[in-house]
Amino acid sequence: MPSARQAGAAAVSLAVLAVLAVLAGCGRDPAASTPQAAASPAASSPAAPSLSPAPAGGSSAPATSAAPITVPAGVTAGIVIYDRHTATFVAQQNASWRFRSASLVKLLIALDYFWDKGPGYTVPAADRPKLDVMLRSSDDAAATALWKAHGSRDVVIRMVRRLDLRDTAPPPVSQPGYWGYTAVSAGDLVRVYRYILEQAPAPVRDYIMGNLHASTKCGTDRYDQSFGIPSAFRRPWSAKQGWSGFGDVPATPCVADAALDGGDGAVFVPAAAPNDPDMDGEVLHTTGTVGESDRYVVAVLTVHPDRTPFAKAAAALTGLTRSLPLPPVTKS
Repeated sequence: MPSARQAGAAAVSLAVLAVLAVLAGCGRDPAASTPQAAASPAASSPAAPSLSPAPAGGSSAPATSAAPITVPAGVTAGIVIYDRHTATFVAQQNASWRFRSASLVKLLIALDYFWDKGPGYTVPAADRPKLDVMLRSSDDAAATALWKAHGSRDVVIRMVRRLDLRDTAPPPVSQPGYWGYTAVSAGDLVRVYRYILEQAPAPVRDYIMGNLHASTKCGTDRYDQSFGIPSAFRRPWSAKQGWSGFGDVPATPCVADAALDGGDGAVFVPAAAPNDPDMDGEVLHTTGTVGESDRYVVAVLTVHPDRTPFAKAAAALTGLTRSLPLPPVTKS
């Protein structure tokens, strides 16, 4: 996962207009080199799927948690929880607020890789290690290789069209190599997971979700990625995490343990205007699924006050995630 590798001053200007709060962010990622010429999306690509839920019980709109979810002081959060069994939203809070994606964009990189290859496609031996380590352990070098090989910014542009994403946008034209500067929202992340689970070809679904269910405790950059969903919920769960702005080297390097397979004063923050992601602050995101058969899709995206230590941000996000209105039986 990217940390502060792309703390480019050129992107700070996008956050200056955020008058009332540090709204959201898009992670930094390595390799800000000029991308390869992007191939035009194939005309035969499938039409953008509809990811609007079918309301349960004939309701005209999905049910949403009545009580606002309390967010730690100083933290800006976008939260969406979707119950796939009842086709309703459990919670939607700042669902369309944009955040710097950090490594969450790796979900789009993986989907774009598979898009036109057919349901019977077998991942070549040369690509499987990159995809596996990118999805399980959030490896940045693997993400950069796939990003550049498939057109850089055009990866996001294609996936926005294909999945009818509402808030997602590619990195600035001036920084095409910074995949972590992609703008995302909690609402769009839920749309991405619903596509994977409900509409993607079974081999694609099983490959991506299999890796996310095998999420490692430690990222390859030695950051501990067991915050949020992995610490707040009992298995089965899946997770794709995102972090950026905490430095290239963690203050306390992650060490695998028995808990996870290592593989190596509350307030609401008012909306900022316009809805541009914070390109400079500390962002920490947890997304994935909770419960049997991936019942609940969960996306919690956060940006923290400047110079917040990673351990403090991780504890705040885990506490927030544990407080979500999901059945006690799912909590750890």
